[in-house]
Amino acid sequence: MERLHLFEFEDQRWCPAVLRNAVTGYLRLAVTITQQIRPVVPALADFLRHTGESSILDLCSGSAGIARQLARGLERRGMPTRIVLSDLYPDTAAFAEVAGASGGLVEFRSAPLDATAVPADLPGLRTLFNAFHHLRPGEARRVLSAAAESGRPIAIIEFIERGIIPLSGIFFSPILVLFLAPFLRPFRWQTLLFIYLVPIVPLMIFWDGLVSWLRVYSLDELRAMAASVGVPGYGWEAGRWRAGPVRVTYLLGRKQ
Repeated sequence: MERLHLFEFEDQRWCPAVLRNAVTGYLRLAVTITQQIRPVVPALADFLRHTGESSILDLCSGSAGIARQLARGLERRGMPTRIVLSDLYPDTAAFAEVAGASGGLVEFRSAPLDATAVPADLPGLRTLFNAFHHLRPGEARRVLSAAAESGRPIAIIEFIERGIIPLSGIFFSPILVLFLAPFLRPFRWQTLLFIYLVPIVPLMIFWDGLVSWLRVYSLDELRAMAASVGVPGYGWEAGRWRAGPVRVTYLLGRKQ
């Protein structure tokens, strides 16, 4: 099945922040419950060692659920790593909560940061967790080119692929959010309004999840995109890691 780039509500500039934050907050809680990042931490720890980087610049951080788990996982492996959160539409309240509970390992940028136009002088391994599919091919290629041209390592990690198991989970998401809504953090009463009384958020979560499934780049598409970025001395590796019943697709780039 070919990739389709339909629209997601949370990508739209006109999407109210209360709705966007509710969607990303649900995703943050779902990631925390499923511990998706746990099988990925050892590989990212090795990648950090190979690149010599001591910090991470996380792009498209959403509500920062991945960053919290990643910081803890790296610290448990004896690699306390500074992680800087960023987003084009930063949820600073969520960022501040994660940073405050991190013991100084997580920081954040309160100003918007476009993943396609990251200043070359910003240090650290650039990461995108479950976010690369939000970018059209031209935008995605610019993200890769910017990292390669500035000599910065980059790790693209996608926990969803165009398979039956990920798709089946999407159909249960509108029901799941009804049970998880009281536990979303930071707590916002408006979120409950748009989940229970006017159920816009469950519909958004279902639609954006389905579109993410249609949008996500296949392994072959990632390899072809990386091959089109011809920067001498910069190399790419793409593949999959097993994470329970699903597979994690990755694309890693660094100076050779």
